[in-house]
Formats: sequence, structure tokens, C-alpha cells
Amino acid sequence: MLHPQKKDILVANAKNPKYSGVIPPVVTPRTAAGDIDVQGLKNVVEHLINGGVTGLFVLGSSGEVPYLTNAERELVVGTIREANAGRVALIVGANEQTTARVIEEGAKMIALGADALVVTTPYYALSNVAEVEEHFRAIHEALKIDIFAYDVPVRTHVKLAVSSAVKLAKEGVIVGVKDSSGDDVSFRQLLLATADIEGFSVFTGHEVVVDGALLGGAHGVVPGLGNVDPAGYRRLFDAAVAGDWATAAAEQNRLADVFEIVYTPDSSRVSGGAAGLGAFKTAMVAMGLFDSNAMSAPMEALNADEATAIKAILTRTGLL
Repeated sequence: MLHPQKKDILVANAKNPKYSGVIPPVVTPRTAAGDIDVQGLKNVVEHLINGGVTGLFVLGSSGEVPYLTNAERELVVGTIREANAGRVALIVGANEQTTARVIEEGAKMIALGADALVVTTPYYALSNVAEVEEHFRAIHEALKIDIFAYDVPVRTHVKLAVSSAVKLAKEGVIVGVKDSSGDDVSFRQLLLATADIEGFSVFTGHEVVVDGALLGGAHGVVPGLGNVDPAGYRRLFDAAVAGDWATAAAEQNRLADVFEIVYTPDSSRVSGGAAGLGAFKTAMVAMGLFDSNAMSAPMEALNADEATAIKAILTRTGLL
């Protein structure tokens, strides 16, 4: 079952987007022994829904999807589906390298309860624009489900062309784009080019310039930091919908301060990926959502000194 968004959370200049609001990429807690923390994951779902999120993006980058085994992916999706109990849209990443593998993975996720899928451009394979477009068409034709294109060239090494996104949107192949490209020019071009496409959604993956994205016409945000402070992002979104841009900017400024947690890890010891995700997990441990900030191997967990620095940021920003 799909979950269309309530009218009171639609951005005023949107063309009736099917999806809008705050849809965080759900983190995957592990126990100190390295297993998926099932109860901790259920706690995270309650924390997010209580914070006002309008959907859950499962098996994304913040969920450590490339590190999860097939069995772990299925456990994560099944656990979140059960905890969510149909309250908000369940949007699941079908993360594989090539078209046939994405179709196979997507079918599994649909069977596990996905309302929509998130699909990247092919990676490892060397594709051109025509192949990228056919990739999305083939997946949509095979699975007959809402598909978000995930534009994340830092991971796929391929930028989704604005022209391709617009073409696929007009064909009804994709219902939206989650833009984590960091290319603000193409993001604005995408917003302008798709503004009149009925039901289409454009989400920003930024954490710290969400107010600007919403002012430009974005329909929502997929913030990793939303795992830590979903209510803050919902307040920001609601202020933007109301046209109260001063309040939106003030909330964004506070969230930018919260985002300082990702800069606390020692870069000589912790990788860039482990720093950001580790900071989110460490903050959530401090907030009592689960017990361990363990990362998927081979990533290092943050240490006690880094946890102390994160607690200080959470305290000054009102989260502890």
C-alpha cells in the first residue's frame, strides 16, 4: 500500500508531489558483537515516526547497505516493516551494480513490503547516457512500482543527467529523484525542468542547506542527520511550507550546528564514511536509542573521546 502525503505538508509551489516531507535514510544499529540490533532498530523507527517523518528510506548509504549480507538486508527491511506497521511510506534501496541484479534485488524488497524503490545509476559497469536511461526503464517495466532515482556520483561515479531525469519523469518511469550529487546548479535545473510534472518529487540529500533547497522548490529532504534529530527537520519543513523562512533558516542554523558531530572523529584513524555514520550512531547511543555504536567491518567505531565531543554538541543544541 502506498501512502500519499497529507496536503498540509506539501510545498506550496509543488505540482501535487506523491511524496514530500522528511524521509531519513535509516541507520542500521549493530550490537557490540556485530549482529544487527533488532530491538535497537525498532527503537529507531519509533524515534523517527515520533519525530514526524513522512517516510522511511531503508537500505541507503546511511544504513550501510553495501556492507550488509543478503540475510542482513532482509532482516533490516522485515524488522522496519513490522515496526512501521504501515504508518509511513517504506522506501527501500535496491542496491546492485547492473540492471538484472537490481531487478532481482528489487523483487525481494517488494516481497518484504517496500512501497517504493530507490535505484542508482549502474556502477562498476561502464555505461553511457542511453544505457542509464534504459536501466531505469527496464527496472520499472519489470517491477511495476514507484522508483526514485538516486543521484549519488560520489558512490557510482556517474552523474545522472538532468535531461535523462526529465525524460524518465515524463515517461512515468521514475516518480522522483533523491539528489545527493552536491551539484547545486543541476539540482536547480532539475527543479525548474520538472516543476510542471504532475506527482513528481525532488528531494535533497543535503543536511545543511535544506531551507535553500525548499525555497527553490524541492519537495523534501533525505537527511542522514535526520536519524539524530527528525523533529528538527520536520519543524524546518513545516516552516518552509508555511512560508516562514526566518523560522526555517533559524532551525537550519541549529541543525547545521548539530551536524558538527561529523567533524569530531580523528581522520587519521577513521575513514570518511565511518566518521559520518559513526557520528550519527554515537549520537543516538548518547540519546538512549540503542547500546552500541559498532560499525560494519572493516569500519572503525568512534572512541570515548569522540563520543564526549559529540555529547557536548548534542547538549548545546538541545538534544541532550
